[in-house]
Amino acid sequence: MAIPVKRVALYARYSSDLQSPTSIEDQFRILRERATREGWEVVATYQDDAISGRSLHRRPGVQQLMRDARTGAFDVVLIEHVDRLSRNVADSASTFQKLTFLGVELTTLPDGRLNTLQLGMRSILSEQFLDDLADKTRRGLKGRAVRGKSAGGNAYGYTVLRRFTEAGDPIRGDREINAREAAIVRRIFAAYASGVSPRKIAEELNEDRISGPRGGPLGTSTIHGNRERGTGILNNERYIGRLVWNRLHHLKDSDTGRRVSRPKAEEDLAATEVPQLRIVDEPLWQAVQSRQGKLISKGSGVPVWDRRRPRTLFSGLMECGCCGAGFSKVSKDSFGCSAARNKGRAICTNRTVIRQTDLEARVLDALQHHLMDEEALRVFCEEYAAERNRLAEAASAGRAGLERELRQVTTDHRKLVDAIIAGVPADQVKDRMIELDQRRKDLERRLAVAPAPDPLRYHPSMAQAYRARVGALVRGLTDPDGMAEAKEALRGLIEKIVLVPMASPEGGTALGIDLHGALASLLRLASGLPALAGANAGGSAGADSQGIDISEELVLVAGAGFGHCFRPHRSNSVS
Repeated sequence: MAIPVKRVALYARYSSDLQSPTSIEDQFRILRERATREGWEVVATYQDDAISGRSLHRRPGVQQLMRDARTGAFDVVLIEHVDRLSRNVADSASTFQKLTFLGVELTTLPDGRLNTLQLGMRSILSEQFLDDLADKTRRGLKGRAVRGKSAGGNAYGYTVLRRFTEAGDPIRGDREINAREAAIVRRIFAAYASGVSPRKIAEELNEDRISGPRGGPLGTSTIHGNRERGTGILNNERYIGRLVWNRLHHLKDSDTGRRVSRPKAEEDLAATEVPQLRIVDEPLWQAVQSRQGKLISKGSGVPVWDRRRPRTLFSGLMECGCCGAGFSKVSKDSFGCSAARNKGRAICTNRTVIRQTDLEARVLDALQHHLMDEEALRVFCEEYAAERNRLAEAASAGRAGLERELRQVTTDHRKLVDAIIAGVPADQVKDRMIELDQRRKDLERRLAVAPAPDPLRYHPSMAQAYRARVGALVRGLTDPDGMAEAKEALRGLIEKIVLVPMASPEGGTALGIDLHGALASLLRLASGLPALAGANAGGSAGADSQGIDISEELVLVAGAGFGHCFRPHRSNSVS
């Protein structure tokens, strides 16, 4: 029996700091050449553009590859090198274990099919390479900083100088004062020293159409920043001719993949006097620092702009329907558009507020009575079933092929056994029998993890179950013991809350609410599974009784166009 052609998936990645976009094309070219030499059929390609190899969390190409691997779409994943998959040892090991469990080989150009030892050695070398590169980069930047040159980035008020040596090599790190921007910096310092708030300063500059450091409108935080971290225009010591480098240390959270900054100790800083870059005179600088020193929260020792208010039930989920900015507390019990207040009317004119109690009551009512409307759910179930059937059909085709091959391999193995019994010397068929037995075990392992032919189904009765469970969560908000859990579960049902100004029946302007439900979490709750904790929560979502990860099923289907099946609900009650 002819050995079936292996189906191979190609994966390529480049990081923006080390390679160019053409690297993807180059990787795919040499991977296809290898697949052709091996006689493999390329059935899928995946890529991640300009994304670091430090973490898998924010790489859609890898995530899609793993979802397709669970459907049995390919037999081999071919990559140029282990570091294309990940430069993190833990991520590489986890991905390798999952692929191995699914019966998928992981193959690289230099090493061929990887085993655990090869993967570990290559991953450690890749991670160590990044650590060494970071150390060398920091050493070079520190040397540049102590010479009075910029060690990365550019501050508002300065222009990068493009200079070259006699040999034509670029001279890096030189800056000069930008007269137009320097005048704006002095205006900000003078206004703040005279008693004007950062919010009012930003509003006035935006009304005058003066762009901020990144080219967009100025915000309050851009001006006041964080005094301890040396961020913000008012805290930048370069404006008094002092260059400070290495204030912050950046680490990556292994759970979220996000970078987190932490202040460095005073002895770790590198400070150099650069009098030629001074924009603000000493008396004005001291006047600003003196005023900042007075703005301290009573009893806390924390600047007023660094206070962290307790998070309300829906904080972080609200969005202005006019400009897209977030809504935040503007008084003790009311929310308003952050951009309208921090950047002024030149950016957003939506200054309508909504009371916290009214917002929460209206959103909770919509969660209970509008996001799971029976008719909307019926339409969704039909569309969802159709899409699930399409995906199941594709998966079943792969499963059916595996089953056919397993029957054939079993039959061929039995024939060889019969031949030995009939007198054929065992040595003549030994190698073939071993090959068939290994293939049988491989096919059985892959069939054990292949999707079951009977797909998960949803029914309109879910609407009643959903309302009952949301009602229980709402009641849980009044229970001191279950309040935190209920709060996170309810937040997990919401993607965002859009607040739109509209005419009030009583005259004036009020805020209507467009409530966007988080589809996967809504359906999990309706199916009897716990809702995902928090908005856009990550991590394992649990499984149903058949062992099917419902969150992954929903990701696959929602990706085909059902991301907002339950359309926003507009509440017309007024604040």
